[in-house]
Amino acid sequence: MSDIQQAVAFYEGKLGLEALWSGPSAHVVGGSRIYGSGGGPALNVYQSDTAGKSPATLATWYVDDIDQIVDELTSSGVEFVRYDQYEPDAKGISERAGGGRIAWFQDPDGNTFAIEADI
Repeated sequence: MSDIQQAVAFYEGKLGLEALWSGPSAHVVGGSRIYGSGGGPALNVYQSDTAGKSPATLATWYVDDIDQIVDELTSSGVEFVRYDQYEPDAKGISERAGGGRIAWFQDPDGNTFAIEADI
């Protein structure tokens, strides 16, 4: 993230992730957070000048009920990215190659994440 306070507002406020650890990031005091998911540490978020530069999906969460999770995140203010080539439904959920469903969203810097379900 280009701004760790924006990161905290997004990852904790909108995604509801719990910070397990907070510490320095290079020269930024308190510029890093490790967030828990699935019962353990899952995501390291840190302040960086290169935030948002990767075109790839940076992390994916596998869930049992994608509709419920997308609804919850949407109600928290998360906007889902709709890629026309995947023909998303009204919620922004697309059929995944090989079966299942997927939805993408971005953090304030444009880093892309996904939520996937096998059904």
